[in-house]
Amino acid sequence: MRHRVQKHSLGLKSDHRVALLANMASSLIEHGRIKTTLAKAKALRPFTEKIITLAKKAKDAEKKDALHFRRLAIARLRNVAMVHKLFDQRVDEFMDRLGGYTRIYKLGMRRGDAAEMALIELIDAEDKGYEKPKRKPVAKKVKEVKSGALEAKKSPEDQKPKIEEPIEAVVTQSDENGEKSQIEKPEKPDSVQDSEDAKPDK
Repeated sequence: MRHRVQKHSLGLKSDHRVALLANMASSLIEHGRIKTTLAKAKALRPFTEKIITLAKKAKDAEKKDALHFRRLAIARLRNVAMVHKLFDQRVDEFMDRLGGYTRIYKLGMRRGDAAEMALIELIDAEDKGYEKPKRKPVAKKVKEVKSGALEAKKSPEDQKPKIEEPIEAVVTQSDENGEKSQIEKPEKPDSVQDSEDAKPDK
């Protein structure tokens, strides 16, 4: 029984499927990207990334072990020229990556049989992936708009500082004969008035 067996069969027998994936992987290494159906692209991804892992191991291994990894890649890829290109030229692009050497783009349906198409490509070393743009908090923008609207509503007369005119105080005083007379209260110096104005109201 085939319980929990997950494999991309592609409706082909094993020999046909392995030959198909080997040819597609050779084309991917040669051209950098190829267009195919989505099912084939998903099956090609693990097949190609395992061969790239062999190339990375050969880069850091000794001469004897490096030759062993190269032979394993030739047995899977079945194309000596593409194996040499991957191991000698393109392996440096993947040394800084821990995985994920390929990327798949969906292209929609194909006219005729409505098969879902995809584009699969090798990721360069300088490709850091998609970065989301940083967004400013919305609350600050709302506050700025509100404060600007309130300032616009104020009239220019309201924005001018109000200057209070001095009021002359009149004091009534009685003489010895009982007659009342009005006397102007002397003004206080500016320093004394400022200190009194600065005191908080109780």
